[in-house]
Amino acid sequence: MGGLALLAKQLGHQVSGSDQHVYPPMSTQLENQGIELKDSYDPSNLEPRPDIIVIGNALSRGNPEIEAILNRRLPYISGPQWLSKHLLQDRWVLAIAGTHGKTTASSMTAWILEDAGLEPGFLIGGIPMNFGLSARLGKAPYFVVEADEYDTAFFDKRSKFVHYRPRTLVLNNLEFDHADIFSDLAAIQRQFHHLVRITPGNGLIIAPEADDNLADVLAMGCWTPVVHTGIAPEQTDCEWQARLEAADGSRFDVLYHGRKQGTVVWPLTGRHNSSNALSALAAAHHVGVAVDKGIDALSRFKSVKRRMELFATVNGITLYDDFAHHPTAIASTLEGLRSRVGRQRIIAIFEPRSNTMRLGVHADTLADSLRTADAAIVYQADELEWDASRLTEHAANIRIEHSLEAIIAWLTTHAREGDHLVLMSNGSFGGLHRRLEQALRAR
Repeated sequence: MGGLALLAKQLGHQVSGSDQHVYPPMSTQLENQGIELKDSYDPSNLEPRPDIIVIGNALSRGNPEIEAILNRRLPYISGPQWLSKHLLQDRWVLAIAGTHGKTTASSMTAWILEDAGLEPGFLIGGIPMNFGLSARLGKAPYFVVEADEYDTAFFDKRSKFVHYRPRTLVLNNLEFDHADIFSDLAAIQRQFHHLVRITPGNGLIIAPEADDNLADVLAMGCWTPVVHTGIAPEQTDCEWQARLEAADGSRFDVLYHGRKQGTVVWPLTGRHNSSNALSALAAAHHVGVAVDKGIDALSRFKSVKRRMELFATVNGITLYDDFAHHPTAIASTLEGLRSRVGRQRIIAIFEPRSNTMRLGVHADTLADSLRTADAAIVYQADELEWDASRLTEHAANIRIEHSLEAIIAWLTTHAREGDHLVLMSNGSFGGLHRRLEQALRAR
């Protein structure tokens, strides 16, 4: 929604918004762009009467502003529908979908197009550090959008991405998530198939060779050419391959139809980022960017804020901020870091904050995803609807803490020079990042 506000502002509209507990980097980004943010939901925020109200999917009936909008018969629209109507009709849309890696792969794709001089527009769920903004209009025809499968609005329960009508579609991966709105994996696969159904025959779908869940989606019916990606040598029957030259994924060869096109050398780690890179290269290639040009651009890719972002080094202790909130993403992130730091200690600090995590849907796989860390702290917040202590029965490296103060106390006692501390949450983690940094400095 913050990104949509930026786009509306760039279109010349007067923009304000209502939200609660907004935190950096989005709050800072909105402030810097001169967008007024009211930290509450109140009918008075609707004065003077807006010409149009764009409603995000976090709001439901009973919200005081929603009730006022309906009672006053004010004009409203969902965020994805507004984007489709006002920006995407005449654009070549490159949509990046999947359970994991959407933000990073979208940022890579936008950067490759930017580096090639195409000046794309984009709407991304994080802030790509190459741009410093999560959204911009760009120049026609290209527009990169992070295509989320979450529902559109309280009045439109279709997935957001069905509004985007992509010509280039990346299906990064598919696992069960969003247990608050999807009953099972099949329900998510149906939504992904709706997206496949609206991708034109003169478009392109890019998907990993080794993802059976996506293969099932495409088997429901596909009218668009499909190319596949994979990591060599495990996946060989695909047009796009990454051949790792460094175990941590910081250096890999790119193969297209079996022929080496060049080598990506960058600061990112992990096989998952190599896969993201292949998707981005394939998407950019579809709009005409030469593969070698895309590889060269990736060498200057600066990642995304809150994706393994190094935010402090205190007395030899390195602190990272990471958005991971699904067991697969957690495991991939920690494995990538392990490949880079070798035997140095990794301490993961995780907040189960997403709706799915709070419901306990991933409780049985969470412990295993944290095994790569030498020690892992899981935060048992009051909102958590299951007892996280059960994780300790499956992994000896896990401890449970019930307050941020207890987490800080343990880390200031046990962290030592050479350690890598990874703070993992899809929220602000109660300001733990700066509080921990200050405590370590004061130790």
